[in-house]
Amino acid sequence: MVMVMNTNKIIIMGSIIAIILIIGIPTTYKVVKNHQSNLLRSVEAKIINAAKKCYFEEKCTNDKIYLKELYDLKYLDKMSNPITKEFYNEDSFIEVKDNTFSFISI
Repeated sequence: MVMVMNTNKIIIMGSIIAIILIIGIPTTYKVVKNHQSNLLRSVEAKIINAAKKCYFEEKCTNDKIYLKELYDLKYLDKMSNPITKEFYNEDSFIEVKDNTFSFISI
């Protein structure tokens, strides 16, 4: 009788742990990925806003606005990828097409 009770407790505890893991791992993964995506979007928005300001002030007149140009004109401080912590390549650029700005990282 004592052996059966211990086995039942082990099965119940194992089931609870399995359910927690089945729900917890994918949820945690999704939250982390969503957070990283939001971080990247935030940094890219800051870069694009600096490029827009430079473009509309007519200091950046090309269809490609390079990060180096934004750094040199003091529109932007040196930017890094918030996930890898590496600085963006200065040859990365913002492409302007029909007043639509797109950040291209190299």
